[in-house]
Amino acid sequence: MVLNGSDIIIECLLEQGVDTVFGYPGGAVLNIYDALYKYSDRITHILTSHEQGASHAADGYARTTGKTGVVIATSGPGATNLVTGLATAYMDSIPMVAITGNVATSLLGLDSFQEVDITGITMPITKHNFIVKDINELAGTIRDAFYIANEGRKGPVLIDIPKDITAKTCEFENKIPEKYVFKKSCTLDDEIKQAAAVIKESKKPFIYAGGGVSSCDAVDEFKKFVYTVDAPVSLSLMGQCAFDNTDSHYTGMLGMHGTKTSALALENCDLMIVLGSRLSDRVSCNPDTFAKNIKIIHIDIDPAEINKNIHITYNVVGNLSYVLKALNEAIPQQNHSQWLEQIQNWKNKYPLYMYSDDEEAVLPYDVIKTLEEITDGKAVLSTEVGQHQMWTAEFYDFKNPRSFATSGGLGTMGYGLGAAIGAKVGNPDKTVINIAGDGSFYMNMNELSTLAKYNLPVIELVMNNSVLGMVRQWQKLFYGGRFSNTTLEKNTDFEMLGKAFGINAFTIRKKSDIRPVLEKAIKLNQPVLIDCHIDKDINVLPMVPAGSSVYEPILSI
Repeated sequence: MVLNGSDIIIECLLEQGVDTVFGYPGGAVLNIYDALYKYSDRITHILTSHEQGASHAADGYARTTGKTGVVIATSGPGATNLVTGLATAYMDSIPMVAITGNVATSLLGLDSFQEVDITGITMPITKHNFIVKDINELAGTIRDAFYIANEGRKGPVLIDIPKDITAKTCEFENKIPEKYVFKKSCTLDDEIKQAAAVIKESKKPFIYAGGGVSSCDAVDEFKKFVYTVDAPVSLSLMGQCAFDNTDSHYTGMLGMHGTKTSALALENCDLMIVLGSRLSDRVSCNPDTFAKNIKIIHIDIDPAEINKNIHITYNVVGNLSYVLKALNEAIPQQNHSQWLEQIQNWKNKYPLYMYSDDEEAVLPYDVIKTLEEITDGKAVLSTEVGQHQMWTAEFYDFKNPRSFATSGGLGTMGYGLGAAIGAKVGNPDKTVINIAGDGSFYMNMNELSTLAKYNLPVIELVMNNSVLGMVRQWQKLFYGGRFSNTTLEKNTDFEMLGKAFGINAFTIRKKSDIRPVLEKAIKLNQPVLIDCHIDKDINVLPMVPAGSSVYEPILSI
């Protein structure tokens, strides 16, 4: 059949199983939006308040569903407004396809109105990108984009489509999407055998897992692996939800804001098993002291991550789903009860908690733990970036996979509310809550209008301390308490703001407010903004200062 470019785009999206896209219209994508109008019974478009919000929504949708997120933006500023969202997804290996419009092919390179070289701009922050200048290549390019976004280490792909290409016609034939095939290296099985042998010899193994576990859909095999090896397990920020945080094997995070227990487990183990993690600077802190004289097995789908940040003893390059299944078959049941008993003793000695002499003080620990109790640890949470992000990862015991969306690698303030929108659209039957700081909230509060427009029952919970908490914490510790531009003092009435946007709004001012407000917000099943007042001097602890040893976290200030 003969179709125009815009119809081909939508038909290809439907081929890939896409039922929802996020975006914002403009001149260069008018033809695409006309097609969306015609196909509105088969594909839903969510109109956000800003293109960046749309990109974060596509990201949150992908993280919490395991599907590919799709975002559409017009040329020029519409396309450039996607950049932060694409970089966020790229750093965290999230599968997304961004479709941008551009000026007609005859106008490219002439500094035409709303023309930018978006493929050039996004080359370092996409897994791959395309510009389509031939209508006959459009369908194949879209199919390639989805395959690339999901093959191997996942990531965002951008397709730039000039306006005239969306209007031209050509012959089109639907195709069944190409299956993603894991291409096994010729040495993989040997690497697995070697790793299995080393694991079987270990007396004190320690497992550290990152976002690669969920990305490879290896959560079940990972759980089996932890029980088979019978080892303590730590999760990175991106690895949250890959393992039940209430399980006795879990030790908390490792690194800059990791637990003392995880630091001691690393310091005293004889083997570190790293699964799907980059071992970034936030984890290793000081690479010269990290895991010295300890054997490390690093298992990752991306060979570029092996020996990039930390020297590795053994490596396995492959898809975690395959590798863990093979290891589970190769390793007999291990018993490290004495080692796990020691771990439990450390957990008892160094618990995560907050204390105040003021009985009515609103502590983030109490807020998040109450939220966990009400939701039974089964809510889908997103966060912004800052102190509240760490508190959420520290205190909320996640029980279900793909229930946490946060910006790890890029650390994007303004990410969370857009991500929560995507998460709710993708998981309509789950409770979705974005935990924000007031600094981050000011960056994306325009998306409250999106919640109101679609009546999305998302809770926006703002930890309001009137400061940029994490930056202020560093200024307090390392800059002599010189709080340069970290005190916000904007005096915004969040409750009135929420009502102005057309959503429910409540305030938490004292400890006794926490449970009734949270219970009411969840029971409403409507969009809600909660202004949660906390003290500006509450810190994120433990904390390892930059460049210090991971074994020496600060436990009190």
